[in-house]
Amino acid sequence: MKARSTTELLAALTERTEKNLRIAQGFLAYPNQKLHLRPRPDAWNALECLGHLNFYSAYYLPEIRKQIAASKYKGAQPTFTSSWLGNKFAAGMKPGEKMRKISTPKSANPGNFPHPVGEDELPRFIRCQEETLELLKLAEKVDLTRTKTGTSLTELIRLRLGDTLRVVIYHNWRHIEQAQRALAAK
Repeated sequence: MKARSTTELLAALTERTEKNLRIAQGFLAYPNQKLHLRPRPDAWNALECLGHLNFYSAYYLPEIRKQIAASKYKGAQPTFTSSWLGNKFAAGMKPGEKMRKISTPKSANPGNFPHPVGEDELPRFIRCQEETLELLKLAEKVDLTRTKTGTSLTELIRLRLGDTLRVVIYHNWRHIEQAQRALAAK
């Protein structure tokens, strides 16, 4: 894969996370019943979108923090090079015209959570975005290419830290847009 500027990548991911955070803070103005409204019977409501993201944040944020702290590759490098697999995962999460539908694992589907999705998902998501911004600052101090993280899919797959950050932040972006569509539905 082609190398890209580490500084530019982290700046773009920080900007996207700040936008996700602002959008979520805007959701605080909506009444609870609107946050629970489904655009279609088979679609997630805004809180379910956030619950899904919080499910993944519970794995990825501690994993990212742990791997940054444990990295033996201290010191930022001028460039980051994505792996083929990491780039494929990140591209698959990024919203856009060519965005494809992805099947949600049963454990990550809010309809299968052991507890009903409630209003606490919104402040929890906001805290996760604030923590993501903190992790992006910490990531400036390690090599994004050589520092690796685990994935929620399997212990056999490890991604480069830069790819993991892209996947997590693009996934948040994807479902924040879905939550916005749910709130815009009549």
